[in-house]
Amino acid sequence: MKVLISEEEIEKRLEEIGKQISNDYKGKELTLVVTLKGAIIAASTLAKRITGDVTIEFIKVSSYEKKESTGELKIELDLDDDLTGKNLLIIEDIIDTGTTLYYLKNNYINRNAESVKIFALLDKPSRRIKDIEADYVGFTIENKFVVGYGLDYEEKLRELPYIGYIE
Repeated sequence: MKVLISEEEIEKRLEEIGKQISNDYKGKELTLVVTLKGAIIAASTLAKRITGDVTIEFIKVSSYEKKESTGELKIELDLDDDLTGKNLLIIEDIIDTGTTLYYLKNNYINRNAESVKIFALLDKPSRRIKDIEADYVGFTIENKFVVGYGLDYEEKLRELPYIGYIE
């Protein structure tokens, strides 16, 4: 296992982004929409650094089997409240093909959310097939299969306090 991004680098970057989000949503209600399971650790760290009127909701979607995207989105848990007038910030572990976030953002806009923005701990633009970008990005990475800080391989290695990759 090689360390790609250290725990210290991650925490410093999330501190910076937390301040930016706090400023961007000053005086507004914000709902963090955390994608399970991969984004839970980054979301927990980030949420503690956002000041203001914040609520947290969880969704569970998947489009992966082992290391590969299936191209099909499976929604296991979704927001069930009326989204009219809500400011949503989708918290995602990684943007790869963009399929999941493209669907989620359009779905929430169509459900009358006031605003829908995206935070991604990692962005892997070389794999993008959908036209979607995050509003807040922790780190842009090369096309490596990464684990740790919530990201997994077959449900393992999420607990690593850093982002690593296997050569």
